[in-house]
Amino acid sequence: MEQVYTSKIDTWLGVVLVGAVAACLVAFVLCLRTGSVLAIVATLPVLLIGAALPIWLMTSTNYTLSNSSLLVKSGPFKWQVPIEQITNITPTSNPLSSPALSLDRLRIDYGRGQSIMISPKNTSQFIQDLETRRGSSG
Repeated sequence: MEQVYTSKIDTWLGVVLVGAVAACLVAFVLCLRTGSVLAIVATLPVLLIGAALPIWLMTSTNYTLSNSSLLVKSGPFKWQVPIEQITNITPTSNPLSSPALSLDRLRIDYGRGQSIMISPKNTSQFIQDLETRRGSSG
C-alpha cells in the first residue's frame, strides 16, 4: 500500500515564497496598467516562473512510499529511490538545495554514493514506514 507524506514547510521559507509570488504579481499588474504590450510580454515569463513555480513547489512537494520505492516529487522534479538501495537515513539541517521545504530534513543515502534530502511533516511516522518496508524488502 502506498503512503504519501507532504513536506513540512518552514515559516520563513513560506514567507519568502509567498513574497516572491506577490512581487511578481505586483510587477505584472503594474505593467498591465501601463498598457505597454512590450512590458506585458516581457513580464509574463517572470510571472509564470516567479509566481507559478513557488506555488507549484509549495503545493506539490511530497514523498510517496510504496513497497518497492520512495518517489520524491517537487514541482516539475521527480526522483525514484528503490527501497532496497537505501543504505542510511540521517536527520540533518543541511541547507543545500533539495526537494525539502524545511531545514528539518532527512538525508537518505542510496545506491552508489547518491543521496537526497527530504522533509516529511511527520518524520517519525515516515521513518517507521520506511524501515518497515526496508525490513520486508531484504
